[in-house]
Amino acid sequence: MGIAFGLLLQEAGFGVQWALAASVLIYAGSMQFLLPSLLLSGSWLEIVIMTLLVNGRHLFYGLSFIEKFKKMGAAYPYMIFSLTDETYSVLCSLEPPAGVDEQKASFFIALFDQLYWVTGSVIGALAGQYIGFDSTGIDFSMTALFVVIFLDQWKGTKNHIPAILGLVIGTGALILLGAERFLLPTLFLTVGVLVLIRPIMLQKEEN
Repeated sequence: MGIAFGLLLQEAGFGVQWALAASVLIYAGSMQFLLPSLLLSGSWLEIVIMTLLVNGRHLFYGLSFIEKFKKMGAAYPYMIFSLTDETYSVLCSLEPPAGVDEQKASFFIALFDQLYWVTGSVIGALAGQYIGFDSTGIDFSMTALFVVIFLDQWKGTKNHIPAILGLVIGTGALILLGAERFLLPTLFLTVGVLVLIRPIMLQKEEN
């Protein structure tokens, strides 16, 4: 994924230093894939608005881990910063073996995820600089990632109600609001419905 981002950034005319800085300081996954076109647009207001819209989902990620991260002491700020889609997916299914500290495991998962992303971004930018090829369609790798994460979560849990709700509500919002506006309404509505039906879900799990 990092290599794909580096290639897109280089193709847009931004060098290796941009790839390194973006992946170290921004580190926002899917938002970084939009960064080249946003930088070329020259509108900082558009960048701010798009960042809030695209990465607004991280609010929901953070809420589900806030208590765990608070217990991690000095690592707390970094865990908030580094909670990307990929890291969130891994941490959700984390079951450390006996004798392995869960907090240390969580920290190193987050750290190495970012190191992989930074390394990949730099490699991609260097490859784009010295190896010429057609990168058309490479941005689809982010869509493919979300499909893989969804399937992994589906296989790893018995309760598929949240996934089905997300699909139904997301599809409806996409049709009604369009691709640029559907994400945050989908998240708010899905969470709201899950909160309402949570007692029913818990009762079924107990039975």
